[in-house]
Amino acid sequence: MNARAIKAVVRKDLKIVFQNKSLILPAMFMPLLILVGFPLLVSLFPQLQRMPGTLLAGIDKYLVYMPVGLKAELAGYSQPQMVYAVVLIYFLAPLYLILPLMISSIIAADSFAGEKERKTLEALLYSPATDRELFLAKLLSAWLPALGIAWGGGLLYSIVVNAAGWHIMGRIFFPNTMWALLSLWVAPAIAGLGLSVMVLVSARAKSFQDAYQLGSAVVVPVILLFVAQAAGLFYFNALITLLLGLVLWVVDAWLLRLGGQAFRRFDMARRL
Repeated sequence: MNARAIKAVVRKDLKIVFQNKSLILPAMFMPLLILVGFPLLVSLFPQLQRMPGTLLAGIDKYLVYMPVGLKAELAGYSQPQMVYAVVLIYFLAPLYLILPLMISSIIAADSFAGEKERKTLEALLYSPATDRELFLAKLLSAWLPALGIAWGGGLLYSIVVNAAGWHIMGRIFFPNTMWALLSLWVAPAIAGLGLSVMVLVSARAKSFQDAYQLGSAVVVPVILLFVAQAAGLFYFNALITLLLGLVLWVVDAWLLRLGGQAFRRFDMARRL
């Protein structure tokens, strides 16, 4: 394995990503909105609660019918504390997962299909790196920034949630065990899901837009998790988080194996 060749390809791809405003701006805006803007909004719940028609106005109904296990975890909390904890610990969990999924998908689509669009794929295919080295480099180019967003965003979220909610909670309460598992175990796996799907899609797509539109359906399962939790069908706890991560890693391994088999430079050269 030629580590030098892999680093060179990763460095080149990341340089292109950071110079592309259409990729960087969404990668900055969405994390700030979800990880900073939303906690600040929820911290205003004591004031917003008196305003009819707000997004938080219906949360009281959820507190009445929420799962028994979640009620036990929140025992002893006041109503404002319950709302703050439910929204920012549990409801935000699937939205947090969208971030590494989105980042890895966007960068992978640009890294694979974008090379065709920029007419730079042919030069890359004739590089001395092996197919396996090129494939690994392309994966790392999408996976590493997604991990940076997931872990850096998780740290930022912890600071904002505790600081903004101090007047409600009166203590540092975040992160809990579930969120530690979500960040360290599930987020890398779901980033792998986004890029592995894009690997398969990009092999047949002619442009970045084609690849991203075809692969964007990968976000649907995460949205379904959000809807199911909001409906009270389940809630994110440590066990569910562990199982979710395990399923994702198994799916990743299968999809990446298929992607590795499809990543053959001469086959790709014929599609140029």
